[in-house]
Amino acid sequence: MPLLLAAMMLSNRLFNRLVLAALGVTFVLLVVAGIAVASIVRENARRTGWVAHTYDVERALDKFTITTERLETARRGYLLWHRDGALANYRQTMAEIPRQLGVIARLTADNPSQQARMVTLRREAEAHRASARETIERLASPNPAMAAMADFSVDRSFVSMRALRNAVVAMEADEQRLLAGRIAAQDRTATLLDWMLGAVGLLIVAGMAGMVWVVLRYTADLNQAQAALAGINAGLETAVAVRTTELSRANEEIQRFAYIVSHDLRSPLVNVMGFTAELETTIAPLTTLIDRVDAEAPALMTSEARDAKTDLPEAIQFIRSSTNKMDRLINAILRLSREGRRTLQPVPVDLAAMLGTIRDSFQHRLTTTGAEIDVAGPFPPLVSDRLALEQILSNLVENAVKYLQPGRPGRIAVTARQEGERVVIDVTDNGRGIAPGDHERIFELFRRSGTQDQPGEGLGLAHVRALAYRLGGVITCISSLGAGATFRLSLPPVLEAEAAKERSVERT
Repeated sequence: MPLLLAAMMLSNRLFNRLVLAALGVTFVLLVVAGIAVASIVRENARRTGWVAHTYDVERALDKFTITTERLETARRGYLLWHRDGALANYRQTMAEIPRQLGVIARLTADNPSQQARMVTLRREAEAHRASARETIERLASPNPAMAAMADFSVDRSFVSMRALRNAVVAMEADEQRLLAGRIAAQDRTATLLDWMLGAVGLLIVAGMAGMVWVVLRYTADLNQAQAALAGINAGLETAVAVRTTELSRANEEIQRFAYIVSHDLRSPLVNVMGFTAELETTIAPLTTLIDRVDAEAPALMTSEARDAKTDLPEAIQFIRSSTNKMDRLINAILRLSREGRRTLQPVPVDLAAMLGTIRDSFQHRLTTTGAEIDVAGPFPPLVSDRLALEQILSNLVENAVKYLQPGRPGRIAVTARQEGERVVIDVTDNGRGIAPGDHERIFELFRRSGTQDQPGEGLGLAHVRALAYRLGGVITCISSLGAGATFRLSLPPVLEAEAAKERSVERT
């Protein structure tokens, strides 16, 4: 079953990579298509503007043609009937023609050929206006009838009107040619836009279909994985229960073995210590005898006897030193064994009072070495096992006092703070420091760091880490050689009784 689950996970990872690659390509294509569509839309708007511009030119030309015809109508009407309405219409159209010519010139400013035609259009328009002006001026003479007959005899309005119409027709023809090309370009752009929108739509549909397929496949794989996990969990719960029982039994066996071994080792150790004491008692008369023989009968004295007089006390001292060290190791093992069997008792802990007591217990050594311990509050509330926590902090403070830097006043500070859901306690000193490579090594059994000029068995920090684990915490070292050290203890603010029992069972 685990192999099947692993294979499924590998297959899913490969599949997910392929899907992500496909979705990435689809996304890139959509972005490119979107940019292309936006460009085409802008081009289509530009071409539509040019088409509208052509229509504006044509409307301006049509309006100009109507205005010139209105001017001719007003001139002839006033010539025939001398009505004030015709005169007012004449004045209005005479003023309107220059304005309309300006509009046409502005609209065709981008077209050189139309600008050339504008010269002709302005010239003929001015000629037409001049003819109309002459007619009105003649009619203002004392004999308007004779003036009218004279005007008809020299009338040039027909010629100017025909010239104006021809100029407007030429300009409209050019605009029609432009309009046809612009409409064709607009149609091509609209067709291209339709194709692009269709392609974008297909990409979107393909992407949605791919996502739906991915979701369906993922759901099927997830259901299959959940079924496999359910089977694994069913067996895992049984395996965990069996393993927990075996672990508890093994832990009890280890505790009994440690107690029995340490107890059995003590008996021969006591014998060795006893015989060592007898040897020490025996050395005195032997030394006296050797000295007497050496003084009274030097011929009987051998070099081996003389060497024995010097070597025996040294050997006995070495034996006593070794037995004392063995005795301390046995006591430490017994202490670890007893501590492992002890049930933790979570109670509210006053860190300030506990640290004050620890500081007082080291006061004599602090006075001797000239060191200081700063217990800097305030301290966060903490519910934990009082005895275990006191052992941890006592060990850390003792190590800080023991490994101060010679020639430098010792400074030890203990602080605590709340960090999220943890209480962090720092024990900081300015001692000799610990090499980075030994930060984990010092927490192992019988392992020490640096110069071994202080008594110890290498069990203190191992004991501290074991106790910290039982309290649901961790301890780490932050240090470098010659720069002091900080031991950081992180604990839960409240040690639950059930969790403490479980850790007691799990401890090996």
